[in-house]
Amino acid sequence: MESISRQNPQAALMSLEAAAASARGGFACLFSTADEYETAVISERRAQGRYTQSRSYWPFGVFLGCALIVAGTVLLFV
Repeated sequence: MESISRQNPQAALMSLEAAAASARGGFACLFSTADEYETAVISERRAQGRYTQSRSYWPFGVFLGCALIVAGTVLLFV
């Protein structure tokens, strides 16, 4: 890296300002509250399709299994 004395003072100042703006950007937060962050995360995940309503047959399977167990128990004692 060149020393500052060799560079044009205006170029050095612009370079330092750009580096400062870049460094500040790394520490800045886009959201002022946790609620804003969570809302943005959920919105992004919905846009990606992670929260789609898929049809689940799991409750029906559990009901059918319980009904078969009850019917088998009744048939066993009759």
